[in-house]
Amino acid sequence: MKALLDRARSFKRRVDFESDEYRKLAVGQFPEALFITCSDSRVIPALITGARPGEIFELRNAGNIVPPHDAYGAASGEAATIEYALEVLGVQDIVVCGHSHCGAMGALKYGADLSGLPRVDAWLDYARPALEPVLGGDGTGGDSASSEDPALREVVQLNIRNQLAVLRDYPVARQQLDAGRLRLHGWYYEIDTGKVHELDADGGFQVHGS
Repeated sequence: MKALLDRARSFKRRVDFESDEYRKLAVGQFPEALFITCSDSRVIPALITGARPGEIFELRNAGNIVPPHDAYGAASGEAATIEYALEVLGVQDIVVCGHSHCGAMGALKYGADLSGLPRVDAWLDYARPALEPVLGGDGTGGDSASSEDPALREVVQLNIRNQLAVLRDYPVARQQLDAGRLRLHGWYYEIDTGKVHELDADGGFQVHGS
């Protein structure tokens, strides 16, 4: 924690806040995309995309889950963020990014005992039903400590597709999609290689060259 505090205290000395870039940030934000991803500390959207401050609007939670828009009734942090991004910020692209070695998806895949984590268990219930066909297994499919069980990769990638489908049901997203003002993207990020797999029109994930 000391290292984090030291870097925070020196931040204003390491960045030129007199530059035009940072002066513009004080006027307002105009992000290019809403980036929905996992809370996992190893997944850093700005690092992956090379985004500068103000370029991406982030929504993070365990398992990059998009709950149904009416799941909480009148209030939902996820729904509020999506609504604000589309209606106020005018974001025209939304990325749902899952990742390898995901603890949330691993808990679902291998049936982890979450009795001591009741709120985590309840949260994962939003994703569990649509993933049922690919759940189960002992988690021994990886080749090494750094590799991922292909079966877990399947769960993570299916979850990305499922969350995009839920997102399409949000009235605010559906309106923008129907009007041709919104594009949805599915990404699968490999922690151990840095590769980004993009969901294509055929439902598969492909790595595209730069």
